[in-house]
Amino acid sequence: MSSGSAIVAGVGPEQGLGAALARCFAKNGLHVFIFGRSEDRLHRVASTIQRSGGAVTPIAADVTIENSVQSLFDQIRARCDRIHVAAYNVDSNIPAPFLETSTETFTNLWQQNCLGAFLFAKQLMSIMQAQKQGTVFFTGATASLRARPPFTAFATAKAGLRALAQGLAREFSPQGIHVVHTIIDGVIDGDRARQQFPEFVQAKGVDGLLELDAIAQTYWAIHQQPRSAWTHELDLRPYKEIF
Repeated sequence: MSSGSAIVAGVGPEQGLGAALARCFAKNGLHVFIFGRSEDRLHRVASTIQRSGGAVTPIAADVTIENSVQSLFDQIRARCDRIHVAAYNVDSNIPAPFLETSTETFTNLWQQNCLGAFLFAKQLMSIMQAQKQGTVFFTGATASLRARPPFTAFATAKAGLRALAQGLAREFSPQGIHVVHTIIDGVIDGDRARQQFPEFVQAKGVDGLLELDAIAQTYWAIHQQPRSAWTHELDLRPYKEIF
């Protein structure tokens, strides 16, 4: 049984933020539980961590289904004594003009970006409340703050995630739980961007994208903050990004 653990929900490609966070937490000595929908991707990320000497448990699951989330946390409770840090990094975006946005698309985006975070937090907070400590990150986006077409449905879901994080921070910070909402204001230099819009990536040039390890290092630094000076919300962007 592990005495120090981390959780990352939303682990996909090896060159993605979820995987980078998992590697960072493992590098700092924590046993990392990683969640995602693709067993193949999870096992590739887990193998990379294990080759570097880290401890990791991959669990394939859909965090938008309540019974699935309950099962995930039952497994975690059986394998570890304490959760030091967790990250809800599930991200899904489907651009579409408003009148072309189906009810199914709107619902799916809300379920993945917001409802899943609620289900995740409900399990996690009960554990951290008993511990009287812990850090939980919710990964947001530029759309968390403002909605622009063709991303209205995505922005609605991310704004809901931000509101959830605010409510949790106000309720649980006095109990010793550090709740953090991060606004990723820019494009992450990962597999998704390089595969879906390579010309845009090339046009951004050197230092034009957010580096995965740099983001992960920032999460870890925030996790280590003294209680007298906690950050609840921060935005991250390349130095030459216009905002």
